Formats: sequence, structure tokens, C-alpha cells
Amino acid sequence: MTEPELLIADDGPVRVLTLNRPHRLNAFTSEGYFGLSEALDAAAVDDAVRVVLIRGAGRAYCAGVDLVALGEQADPTAFSRGIRAVVMSLVTFPKPLVAAVHGPIVGFGATMLLHCDVVITAEDARFRLPFSELGTAPEAGSTFMLPKIVGERKAAELLLTARWVSGVEAATIGLATESVPANMLEIRSQEVLDEIAHLKMPANIAAKALLRRGWDEEVSDALERESKAARGLGEILGGIARAPKTQ
Repeated sequence: MTEPELLIADDGPVRVLTLNRPHRLNAFTSEGYFGLSEALDAAAVDDAVRVVLIRGAGRAYCAGVDLVALGEQADPTAFSRGIRAVVMSLVTFPKPLVAAVHGPIVGFGATMLLHCDVVITAEDARFRLPFSELGTAPEAGSTFMLPKIVGERKAAELLLTARWVSGVEAATIGLATESVPANMLEIRSQEVLDEIAHLKMPANIAAKALLRRGWDEEVSDALERESKAARGLGEILGGIARAPKTQ
């Protein structure tokens, strides 16, 4: 029997969502995007859930999009629709959203964290935004969110170099809330979850709504711009690949 791509479990008032494709470093298929979107939407309206944790199974948090699955996808719009669905579920999620990350955190694995409220990272984790190397545009509303979180110049440097960032540096520049030794990741994440879960949920929801006022519209607009840019780059690079070679 095939393992589900997303594991959903409750630990008291904490809804735990575990990305569960460890053999592919938890890279997303189109079904995975839609599945995470549906899980977030369900947690949003479940009164028993006070806080949500997203984590990854195996030796990585998330390696972004599964390029093999993307190449095999029969419906060429499935991935773009799935990304939009999960990003809008993330940006409109009303309750506290915590991520505990380790190992490689690449592409969408990193950009989805921009929509989380608290990100605890292992010190030896490795973040990367590889869009320029892949010949595509940034995604997940990151062209709005990344400058807001790390500043415009640091956002430009991270996107234009596509370099690796350690967990320690990620916490220093704001990609993560804090970094801890790898063997303390679960313990520290649980401490944060307990702190959040024991506060007044309506007050936490109100505080988050005030902090993120207007972000949903900004992210939606950024998604449209990013999608248009990605299509344009695809046409340019496709034309270069098809162009006759000259001696």
C-alpha cells in the first residue's frame, strides 16, 4: 500500500502535518500541494486545533517541487494550480502556524516557510532558492514576502546567487525564527507549540490577523506576476533550446 504524501495527527490542541515522501526528500507532487491545502483549510475551521506544526519525514524538510513528477504530469496546469491553492491556504490560515525544519530546504520548501509564523530550524539545515539556476521565476509569493522578511537587498542577494544558507544564518537574517542544535529541534519546537497552545486562541488569531492585514491580496498579486514571468522564461528558454546551432 502506498504511503500517504501527508500525515495528519493531533497531539492535544496541536495539529501535526508531516510531509511524507522521504524517498524524494519530501518534494511535492501536484497531489501533495492540493493535499496540504486541504489539510490547512480543515485545521482552520476545527475548533479543537489551536496551532499547527508542519514538519518533514526522513532526512529532509522539503526539496521543493518534484521535477520528475512535474515532467510526467499529464495536466500541465496541475502544479501551478496546486501551488496557488496551498499558498493561499497558507497566507489566509488564521491560527498560529509553526514549522520545524531540518536537512535540505529548497525551492518551495523554503518559500512556504515565508508564510509560517514561527520557524524553528536545525543549525545544520541548508536553505536554497534555486530559481535562477533552474531558469524559472521565484514562486509562492516570495517576491512580496522575502523582501518583507529579510529586507530588499538580502532578498536580492539570495535570489540572484541561489546560494546555500545554513540554519544558523537563516535565523540571523530572518528566514527562521531561531536555530538550535539538530538534536534539540523536536524539544524546542514542542516548547514553542506548548507556549502558543496555552494562550487565548481568539487573541492569537486577532494578533495574527492584525500583523498580516492585506497580505493575502499582496501575495495573490505576486503569484500572478510570478506565474506570468515563469511562462515568459519558459518560452524564451524553449526558443533557445529549439534554435538551430551555428558553426
